[in-house]
Amino acid sequence: MSDQIKVSRRAALAGAAALPLVAAAGATRAAAPMMGTAMSPFHRIKVGGFDVTTLLAGTRAVEGPHNIFGLNVDADTFAAVSAEANLPTDVSQFFFTPTVVNSGSELVLFDTGLSGAGTTAALEAAGYTADQIDVVVITHMHGDHIGGMTMEDGSLTYGNARYVTGRAEFDAWAAQDNDNFKAKIAPFAEQFSFLEDGGSVASGLTAMAAFGHTPGHMTYMVEDGGTQLVLGADFANHYVWSLAHPDWEVKFDMDKAAAAATRRRILDMMATDKTAFVGYHMPWPGIGYVEKAGDGFAYVPHSYQLML
Repeated sequence: MSDQIKVSRRAALAGAAALPLVAAAGATRAAAPMMGTAMSPFHRIKVGGFDVTTLLAGTRAVEGPHNIFGLNVDADTFAAVSAEANLPTDVSQFFFTPTVVNSGSELVLFDTGLSGAGTTAALEAAGYTADQIDVVVITHMHGDHIGGMTMEDGSLTYGNARYVTGRAEFDAWAAQDNDNFKAKIAPFAEQFSFLEDGGSVASGLTAMAAFGHTPGHMTYMVEDGGTQLVLGADFANHYVWSLAHPDWEVKFDMDKAAAAATRRRILDMMATDKTAFVGYHMPWPGIGYVEKAGDGFAYVPHSYQLML
């Protein structure tokens, strides 16, 4: 009986080994197409009773990151820091991440992305439509934050919304000869209301001055049910080059000294309070925590803390 079992097992193994040869001799299948990299267009978490959804309004590779970050350090220093973080120095990946907060009574969009079509596509993937947006908040008026204010025909992308921005930010750009401001903001100036530091967009949404990146740049605290989340906009633009080295100068910071001081202040607050934040240019889906690390800070990507 034992010998028969052994023979049967050998026969079975031999037959199994022959199956690939039989399949190879039969009909062939076309190779699966190469799909390239891909990311989901939205990511949703909870802050108390609020739904908070980050939208991937765009992403692109940008060459020469040392021309943007660490302008006040030499190439060897930049290369060493990048190598330690396993980052290339010839190219970096940029992400553009507006955020939607649903309080249950209002749907609030923070920043409009590079274009109306790009942001609304992500918005629709998340289950919302442009005409459902009740409030549009502009954190600051760089082109990648106001580009989606209008569609290609010049009409407002979010026609049913009221519009909110910082008073200092609006006044600073209105005093300049800036094409983006003229095209995207000025035609709708009468539809804006203006906030100072500590002003309220709606219940649970509070403005916090974060000047430096632009003259009136604002971040926003989302708070409900004892949980907080900072919508950080562009106070810090890279998870290593800005967080580990907050004093490194950034090309797009209009007042570089003020921006560095703002970075340190906000990063220290979030690290001390263990508060998560959404960074407009952080690695997708743009949500993380901050830890103190030497003279700087370390980025810790969100996992499931705000899903529970």
